[in-house]
Amino acid sequence: MARWLRSLGGALLLLDVAAALSFLHHRYEEMVQALFGVQSQCPYVTRIYSIGRSVEGRHLYVLEFSDYPGIHEPMEPEFKYVGNMHGNEVLGRELLLQLSEFLCEEYRRGNQRIIHLIHDTRIHIMPSMNPDGYEVAAKQGPDSNGYLTGRNNANGVDLNRNFPDLNTFMYYSREINGPNHHIPLPDNWKSQVEPETLAVIQWISSYNFVLSANLHGGAVVANYPYDKSHDQRFRSHRRTINTPTPDDKLFQKLAKTYSYAHGWMHRGWNCGDYFADGITNGASWYSLSKGMQDFNYLYTNCFEITLELSCNKFPPEEDLERQWMANREALVAFIEEVHQGIKGMVTDENNNGIAGAVISVQGISHDITAGDVGDYFRLLLPGTYTVTASAEGYQPQTVTTTVGPAAPSLVHFQLKQDAVKKPPERKASGTRMNNKALQKKVVPRATRRGTQR
Repeated sequence: MARWLRSLGGALLLLDVAAALSFLHHRYEEMVQALFGVQSQCPYVTRIYSIGRSVEGRHLYVLEFSDYPGIHEPMEPEFKYVGNMHGNEVLGRELLLQLSEFLCEEYRRGNQRIIHLIHDTRIHIMPSMNPDGYEVAAKQGPDSNGYLTGRNNANGVDLNRNFPDLNTFMYYSREINGPNHHIPLPDNWKSQVEPETLAVIQWISSYNFVLSANLHGGAVVANYPYDKSHDQRFRSHRRTINTPTPDDKLFQKLAKTYSYAHGWMHRGWNCGDYFADGITNGASWYSLSKGMQDFNYLYTNCFEITLELSCNKFPPEEDLERQWMANREALVAFIEEVHQGIKGMVTDENNNGIAGAVISVQGISHDITAGDVGDYFRLLLPGTYTVTASAEGYQPQTVTTTVGPAAPSLVHFQLKQDAVKKPPERKASGTRMNNKALQKKVVPRATRRGTQR
């Protein structure tokens, strides 16, 4: 009798979990309903906002998870997932809806790993960057969907070939020992991009994102920058050549975090292709110009990778649950990677945050900048580093710090005003930091439970 009751209890628990997750393809209205359903279930740790509209007027919705939704907390990193950039690559869209429900459900259940993640991270989830293309693909359905049907937006433009080409400027700058970070946009860039691309660029300019992934389909591999090879400037055909960033080892580690936590990506053999460890440098696979991944790295502080998650761009509904179980741990583990390296505040002698202060790491020719309140986040592998903070009108400060594997190291900078060159006038930002704020507790990450762009 007791054994029967235990079996019944287990079955009821499985039914409870199954009832919370609907493994179905969601059209636009259903996707919006699902997002607002999550928000209604977890109203105190979620917020829904739109970053703009598609060509056909559909909102580009984002679901945010945070213990203070709508507010950037100093020294709390910003993370984002973007799905369905290509309208007919739909698994990412469904996985992000499942992830949203999962985070909400586990938070309510008291899962300490998820509670810590939401309390210590501001997570932004955009299930669909191309809702117009999705509707075209969905009308065909998974059985008769063409390889390109619905890939582009309503204007027929591939959104992952639509960002300003900053790689060309970067390669030229490298030849003259110039910067390869925070490259300015060309003057006429707004006239050259689609509404969806414009919305995303304005979005990532408004938030100090630290880590990101965009979800695609058509292969199974974690792809990292650079996507565009240097030689593509001189050849019209695709040339495959490894083109690493200054943060190549870090990007490889980020990509492996996902591939090894995934059910089978790390095995390498998928969809008739082989990628060692389930990862690849983008340009080594094939060179891609004007992609979103490289744009994030060259224009903002954000480190982004591209996740190819299924051989079938539009998998049938009966495969969605299996795909979710293969990706669930990887999706969570990758978010946790935002909590590595160093972080801290850059302030003046009066404890006012210095927005835009530059953080340089000796030996890595890629700088990042402090956010509006003076906080910064620099992803780094474990090791010892010499780090310098600098800002116009202030004397630079250099420190040596050691980064461990479990949590970010706190490294604060207090810059003295340069007696010769005064800092530029700036508006009061209300970012004066007291000692309590500077000593904000860092909660170590919980131990993990497992292991066509």
